[in-house]
This record gives sequence, structure tokens and C-alpha cells, in this order.
Amino acid sequence: MARKALVLIEGHRGNGPLYVQAAKRLGLHPITLSTDPTRYGYLATERVEAIRADTDNLDALVSECSRLRASYDLGITGFAGADESVYVTVGKLCRQFNLPGPNPDSIEACYDKFTQRQLLAKAGVPTPAYRVAGNATEVEDAAAELGLPVILKPVVGSGSCGVRLCRDSDELAEHVSYLLSGKHVWRAPPRILIEQFAQGPQYGVDTMGDEVVAIGAADFGSPPHFVARESIFPASLTDDQYECLADISLSCLRALGLSWGPANIELRWTKRGPVAIEVNPRLPGCLTPRLIHLAYGVDLITEHIRLVMGEACDLRRQHSQTAAARFLVPDRDGILNWIGGDRRAAAEPGVAEVEIYARPTTPIVRKGDYLDSIGHVIAASPNRVRTEAILRRAAGLISWSITPIRALGGT
Repeated sequence: MARKALVLIEGHRGNGPLYVQAAKRLGLHPITLSTDPTRYGYLATERVEAIRADTDNLDALVSECSRLRASYDLGITGFAGADESVYVTVGKLCRQFNLPGPNPDSIEACYDKFTQRQLLAKAGVPTPAYRVAGNATEVEDAAAELGLPVILKPVVGSGSCGVRLCRDSDELAEHVSYLLSGKHVWRAPPRILIEQFAQGPQYGVDTMGDEVVAIGAADFGSPPHFVARESIFPASLTDDQYECLADISLSCLRALGLSWGPANIELRWTKRGPVAIEVNPRLPGCLTPRLIHLAYGVDLITEHIRLVMGEACDLRRQHSQTAAARFLVPDRDGILNWIGGDRRAAAEPGVAEVEIYARPTTPIVRKGDYLDSIGHVIAASPNRVRTEAILRRAAGLISWSITPIRALGGT
């Protein structure tokens, strides 16, 4: 019998090591195909077989996977990071080799946020009013039609990159200039989605196939950007509110043809009720899988791998806790002089994980997206009040110093 291998297309700073570790626990041989494997430090730490391959070239990947099939029974998945097209490629590879995986057509339609909105609207799913534009004049006209404030975001993108709330005409003009002046890195031909600002609490619904696994709540930093500050599972909801969010989320999946594997649906509860903000046809790349595992004992990464390998997954809850994460986000740009207190924070009872991403002498340049975070703290306990207290105490033990660029003689 051939040995089983899990082929991972590219990697991920957060979820990548978890997939590798879960694969090993399942007796699988993890193999990463990457244009530049050195980008992912955990590959060396975990001693993962890494093969240099052009992941933008489907034919090259088909050739490499064909070679691997001579020695292994394969399952194929991967990570959608800055370049969302990677997960579309995963779907195409799975189709090529007749392996379990996502529908690449559904994934591709979902990653185009304008197409996604059209499909959701056609199915009657409540969403913010929206328009699409290709130049500054079209953006201004759309904003005037929808009424300020509006949110501008690239039609293709992730991690809140290029996303901003524009509360007046000056902020609108400033952000349009940023997006279209060459400062923003576009992953597709430049198109801007303009949408009404849906005000209200934000929730994330995580699903596997057609089953809702968990619903969490998220808090963000001050406008105009949407940088996550906290995430907590479960969200504080009544039974009726839970059912309402779950029903809308499943309607989203049906509208987008997402019937296989993990997905994450972002919603806001507005004055007119819940509206769908965005559907991500994959596991979220933040700390959500770890929080769900701590809260319920459901390991979404392991169960996703089981699906990839053609096995049944088990989404039954093993326990009930409250798990929460605090992201460490600096309030200024400059040079990070030092950061400390993480060991003391990790030693606090109830703290499940502390990780610092940035190292001393690192330049801090905030862009209002997921890369602004320099670390995180995760806590879990049997109840919400206790978890929040643990998280607040542990995060308060971590401090850092940043020297502003101007103080260094910059402009």
C-alpha cells in the first residue's frame, strides 16, 4: 500500500504549522510546493519536505503532483494568503486528479467580491448596497448615489488590505488616490467595490460543508481601518440570533455553490438585521481555528485534512469553553526598540498561547490591515467573564517601545 501524503500548495504563517502538525498526527507525509519555500520558516523547524515549484503555473503543478503520485496516495490543499488565486489552483488540481476538493469555479466567483455580491443579491441574501468602479470619477459618482459614509475595497484581495471607511469627500479622494496611484499592490486589474457602511456588531460564522460549526464575535480598532483587536468564541447570542446568523450563512453557501470544505462568513448585525459582508471559501487565516478548538474541542484543520484525504470528518463538540484572542497592535510607526513581558503573560493561568511576530529593530509601518499586528495572546476558561479577565491581564503584561521615524531624523 502506497504511503499517504498531504500536498500543501504554498504556506501560511499562522495555519501552515498547524496543518503540518495535524498531518503528521494523522500519519500523513506533508509536502509543501512553493515558489520560494524559504518564506516559511516552519518548514525547516518541522522538517517538512519542501519542493520549489512555480505555483502560478498550473501545468507545472500538475507535472509535480503526477510525479508524486508515483510514490504516494495524495490529498491536495493549500493556503490563500495575499494571492487568493492559490486556492483556486488547489481546486483545479483536485479536479485534475479526481481528488476531494473545492469547486474552483465557485472559489473563483467568490474571490471576485463584485461577482460574490451579485450572486448573494440574486439569491435574496441581505447585503449592504454596493457599486463597482474602475476610476476616481466612477467612485465619486457611486459614493454620491449610495451616500457617505462608504467603504472602499479592492474587488480582489484579503486581510483588509486596501479597505477603508471613507466618512467624507476628502477621505474618499485620499483613499481613491492611494488605491489607483500605484501604492496599493493589485492582485487583479484595478476595480474598486464601493459599499454602504453596515454599522453594528461583527460576527464570523465558520462552516464545514453545509454545517455551521461555530459563531464568534470580532472587535476592531478605531476607524477608518478594520484591524482586528479581539476575537471571541462563542459570540454572546440568544438562540434566535444564533439561528438567524446560521440561516443567512447557509443561504450564502448555497448562493455561491460552496458545498464542500471550510468557509467563513462575515456578517454585521445592523438596524435592519444581519447583513452578509463577505464570504471566504476557506478557513480564515487568523486565529479562528485555534479558538474554535479551545472553545469546543473541534479541530477544523484536522477535520479539513480528513476531507481532503477522502475520509469523513467529525464536527461533534467535545466540551464548552469561552476562548478569546487579543491582537497586539502598535499605535505608531517607527522602529521597534524592544518588546517584552510575553513570558510572564504565557505563564498566567488560563493563557493558552502567546506569540510575538516582530523582533527588535523591526520597522513598524502600519497600513491598516492584518499585517499591523505584532503579536497575539489567546486565553480560554469555562466562562466569558473569566476569559476576558485573563486576556486583559495577560495582554497588559506585554509592552514595547517604538522610536518614531521623525525622532530618527526621517521625514
